[in-house]
Amino acid sequence: MSKFKKKTGTSQNIPTSALPDIIFMLLFFFMVTTVLREQEILVEQKIPQATQLQKLEKKTLISYLYIGKPKNTAMFGAEPRVQANDVLINTKDIVLWVNQEKDKLSEAERDQITISMKADRDVKMGPISDVQFELREADARKLLYAAVGKVQN
Repeated sequence: MSKFKKKTGTSQNIPTSALPDIIFMLLFFFMVTTVLREQEILVEQKIPQATQLQKLEKKTLISYLYIGKPKNTAMFGAEPRVQANDVLINTKDIVLWVNQEKDKLSEAERDQITISMKADRDVKMGPISDVQFELREADARKLLYAAVGKVQN
């Protein structure tokens, strides 16, 4: 027999007293840093209904244009306007805006940029065709028209 006994009664407990503090700090961090909405919509948006919709795969390559009557008609008038990135722009500035959006993407993804046009259903086709022409001039050939699904009765 040996003179020395092995100690087998050791416990390996992990202290969990600081765990709730860490969880609340992480929760607070994510609540503060999360962005819920990137843009404030300055134009009225009643999106038209569609019967055939397709879901997008890669949303990082999409830039949004909003077309509609301004919400603040006293300041911007009652004519339909184009909104891009929280500002109302003229149709002549669309080429510059598309180039700025392409610069935000990597070199390989610049030709894959997709413009999503969210036009109010009450907007006439004239301003929409002006925007389409400017997008062709800017070489932004992929264009989406946003719509909501048709309500089934």
